[in-house]
Amino acid sequence: MQKARDIFSYRKFWAERFGPAPYLPMTRAEMEALGWDSCDIVLVTGDAYVDHPSFGMAVIGRVLEAQGFRVGIISQPDWRSAEAFGALGRPNLFFGVTAGNMDSMVNSYTADRKRRSDDAYTPGGEGGRRPDYAVVVYAQRCREAFRDAPIVIGGIEASLRRIAHFDYWSDTVRRSILFDAKADLLVYANAERQIVEIAHRLAAREPVSGLTNIRGTALIRKPPTDWQEIDSTHIDEPGRIAAQQSPYADSSGPTCQATSAGEAPRVIQLARRTQRLDPAHSYIRLPDYATVARDPVLYAHASRVLHLETNPGNARSLVQRHGDRDLWVNPPPIPLTTKEFDAIYELPYQRRPHPSYGQARIPAYEMIRFSVSIMRGCFGGCTFCSITEHEGRIIQSRSRDSVLREIETVRDTVPGFTGIISDVGGPTANMYRIACKTREIESACRKPSCVYPDICSNLNTDHSALIELYRRARSLPGIKKVLVASGVRYDLAIRSPAYVRELVQHHVGGYLKIAPEHTEPGPLSKMMKPGLGAYDRFKQLFEQYSKEVGKEQYLIPYFIAAHPGTTDEDMLQLALWLKRNGFRADQVQTFLPSPMATATAMYHSGKNPLRKVTRASETVTVPKGLKARRLHKAFLRYHDPANWPLLRAALKRMGRADLIGSSKRHLIPAWQPAARLAAKGAAPKRPFRTQHTGLAGVPKQGRRGAAQKPLAPRAATSKRR
Repeated sequence: MQKARDIFSYRKFWAERFGPAPYLPMTRAEMEALGWDSCDIVLVTGDAYVDHPSFGMAVIGRVLEAQGFRVGIISQPDWRSAEAFGALGRPNLFFGVTAGNMDSMVNSYTADRKRRSDDAYTPGGEGGRRPDYAVVVYAQRCREAFRDAPIVIGGIEASLRRIAHFDYWSDTVRRSILFDAKADLLVYANAERQIVEIAHRLAAREPVSGLTNIRGTALIRKPPTDWQEIDSTHIDEPGRIAAQQSPYADSSGPTCQATSAGEAPRVIQLARRTQRLDPAHSYIRLPDYATVARDPVLYAHASRVLHLETNPGNARSLVQRHGDRDLWVNPPPIPLTTKEFDAIYELPYQRRPHPSYGQARIPAYEMIRFSVSIMRGCFGGCTFCSITEHEGRIIQSRSRDSVLREIETVRDTVPGFTGIISDVGGPTANMYRIACKTREIESACRKPSCVYPDICSNLNTDHSALIELYRRARSLPGIKKVLVASGVRYDLAIRSPAYVRELVQHHVGGYLKIAPEHTEPGPLSKMMKPGLGAYDRFKQLFEQYSKEVGKEQYLIPYFIAAHPGTTDEDMLQLALWLKRNGFRADQVQTFLPSPMATATAMYHSGKNPLRKVTRASETVTVPKGLKARRLHKAFLRYHDPANWPLLRAALKRMGRADLIGSSKRHLIPAWQPAARLAAKGAAPKRPFRTQHTGLAGVPKQGRRGAAQKPLAPRAATSKRR
């Protein structure tokens, strides 16, 4: 993998003389107090401004400040006019726009398309403080406020919507968010490396239109004439194409049209198949937006090719036509070094919300107030999850000393600290410093997961560095306990029983969450999750080591309802497993098709992009529609009397009426509480459906529904019966 320039090696911008701000300014008055007459960069975010490294906009702001730039923040602006977007004046270099730490639609709506009543990233948990498709709206308002100011969009919403993508809330394939936002540049994945280069090049008076070669960015441009184009069908043949003009036609080179009997025409680029390609000067052309919007099979094909091109060591640029313009997606950014990662997390964060919020409680901040991040990325590759797609599958780890220094900073500076670190982890608790055995193999690999269907033989599963970090952390003066609240990848953990012992005996606060997600092989194969054998082994070790120290502790398994590949029978077997093991789920998560996820491609197309996609390839069972999704959710909450009428009807239809009765072997009883029957008599509310207004890409507000906490998209709190 090629080396990248250290992000702290640039010559600092002249405004460094002002020094770091206590908080990045949110008003003109704060700017004037710092002696600023203008901001070099203005960041717009849909979250409250919390100056803490768990909040992406705070990280980007502090990283840019460390380069010498004057950075202001516009947090949760009133998007109904452009006035709020001009509060800090025109930025000298660019606007940076994000929806916040979550996609705005995931943040605002449940899996049933009901609007949430609260928002964990807003003071007081108040809902409705950000628009739907926030990046699009914010970018358009920035353009209205200052028409000539460059606009760079980023964050998870822009990252996961960088190409044509299926949007669950409108039930359509939407074009790349770059077109709807009318921005100049899109930054995807973790953005520090890209945003620093963008800022310095714009400060050097390069036009934003000239920033075409920055890894981890996407822009609208014509492909270079001296680069070689590769059909995505050359990478992964999608099979027979419907009888229409091929979306892969390229009039620039010699072609051969297959016209055998009964076969629809398709174009094969013979010259491109035989000549040797230069990876550094070649790009892959995906099916265009119009094609994937009307053809779910080619949508699944495009999704598969995208995911094959995510390794920074071998990924090529991607191109996708939208109308008469081309979207150009540069390869992913080079991961941060440990030295860079340490420096980012040791910038002068206040580790608390901006003072303007007063005593208002921000739920997302309360959750991470005493936590410390030790790594980024995830090589699990779960098809429903956005972590790998956004942060990548190459683990970026901090040094042990840097983590320990941050724990001491929390101990000494964060108000209300009682001696307990609430979490030492990251996207996954136990991938710290775990990587491929060699950089050469890592750079050449295109596997979507390092642990599915089994742990790769080239993966170093040594947990000793993490064990040592735990021991050092809990031995620090003033630290009473260090908890691990991040999810544990248990199939990886059982390769190191010493780690499981260390975790269970010292770092579990009574309950430990893990995510088997399902019990049946059908849905597990579509999730890329291990079978229950690994769970059973971890449970055995968990109970053994808890018993050794005389602790009564419990595993909290998480499960997903209505995931692609799940049948009614699968959910029934899961419900029976829950009953046998004495679990009652208080909260359950129905699968939510997030943009760009592989499971979302399954949901939309009914095909499996984990294998080569053809029209005759495997068809995936997809529970769609409110009725099917409610039934699958009801199986997870088999113990709730409100679900019994629905489950009785389903069990009779499935020929499993033998599971209705009052003994222990039955799943649900035949009787029904009168009060529950009355409650079930009410007509169900209709789900939210997107309706477009005059502002491009912005839906009207949907119906209000039951709240569901957005902080844990896969959360399910279980307790022993």
